[in-house]
Amino acid sequence: MGDRHDLLGWLSTMSEHCDGRPFVIDADGQRTLHFDALTIQSQMALDEPNALALDYTRAMMGFVLFHPAPRHIAMIGLGGGSLVKYCLDTLPDTVVTAVEIDPEVIALRDEFGIPPDGPRLRVLCRDGAEYVREPGEAADVLIVDGFDIAGMPDQLCSARFYDDCRAMLAEGGMMVVNLWSGDARCGQYLSRIGDSFGDRVAVVRAEEDENRIVFASADPRFPPGRTQLREAANVLAARHRVDLASLARRIQHSLDRRRAAVSHRAATHHRYR
Repeated sequence: MGDRHDLLGWLSTMSEHCDGRPFVIDADGQRTLHFDALTIQSQMALDEPNALALDYTRAMMGFVLFHPAPRHIAMIGLGGGSLVKYCLDTLPDTVVTAVEIDPEVIALRDEFGIPPDGPRLRVLCRDGAEYVREPGEAADVLIVDGFDIAGMPDQLCSARFYDDCRAMLAEGGMMVVNLWSGDARCGQYLSRIGDSFGDRVAVVRAEEDENRIVFASADPRFPPGRTQLREAANVLAARHRVDLASLARRIQHSLDRRRAAVSHRAATHHRYR
């Protein structure tokens, strides 16, 4: 009877939310945020609310391999606040600014256990594209994970936006972007990011989700060497509930593939000059 009751409740919730407004479902010990019946926007384990339940969010935390203790993290897109809570929990000296355009998403923050604003957290109801153009809002790490019912809004994937993201980063800072690989324009977005960041980019696929996570660095010394990445993963392993060793290998594989592609293009150009 319990399973049937849960199913009827789920169907009732689905029928009431067909307009793209955010809503919450509890099932099987998980709380999820939705804009429609097909896609989970955010997920939280009710018995472990500060853990990262979705693989793509764990992949995004790969930025700590490059910036283990950022002073300021800015996030475009709040969702259920998984990354906000994880960063506050594991990076005690970091201040987090979360920028969310939809006030109805922000209104659900208590249901996902997002702490109130205070010295280490502020949640702004703003357009992320406008926020990154604000003077004085430098960030060591900028996380871009902003989606609505139609996907990634145009203003969060334009060439102008990525240029603005690069400009607002502190010296040596990093942008981390969540892209959906099913978007026909995904390759175009990757090209724009590469242009804005001088091709200092690594891309990894989320192992369980159809997401590509892009690490784009403002540090002219990027990328670090293989040994440096491996040592960073080993040092940080005790603090983070993320498989950083696997992430380091995946990032290194991405960097190796990009180097090979550049070398191939250079060789081809030389051969046919």
